[in-house]
Amino acid sequence: MSQRPPITIFTDGACSGNPGPGGFGVVMECGNLRKEISEGYACTTNNRMELLAVITGLEAIKWKNADVTVWSDSSYVVNAVEKGWVFDWEKKNFAKKANPDLWIRFLHIYRQHHVRFQWIKGHAGHPGNERCDALAVAAYHQPSLKEDTGFES
Repeated sequence: MSQRPPITIFTDGACSGNPGPGGFGVVMECGNLRKEISEGYACTTNNRMELLAVITGLEAIKWKNADVTVWSDSSYVVNAVEKGWVFDWEKKNFAKKANPDLWIRFLHIYRQHHVRFQWIKGHAGHPGNERCDALAVAAYHQPSLKEDTGFES
């Protein structure tokens, strides 16, 4: 494990319609430091935003081998990793699986750290999760949204 302080990452994705405009929010905490990240997309899905939130948080870490706990309300993301599904999907080149572009990107950054996932019930009053939700919703209400180039309608 790293000799640096552990990092806690809260993530959430949101979508108005599924597919529709969407966004993600990330809150990162390390010692006394806190960072928030969010971004909105013109047309995407909730699952893509949930996964992209995790990827963005992990990619924002400035060193390798960080000790990271990711809190997410996405059963899709948490179960895929904690139950090992994503590793089976990878062995089969993500055949017939949604979001292979993001899962490949996730695995690349995931393997650079020591990551644990914790599922948290969404909209249940947890400050980290509630803040991420607010960031995600605000992100997709921005006037100029990015295109989600991996999304296929």
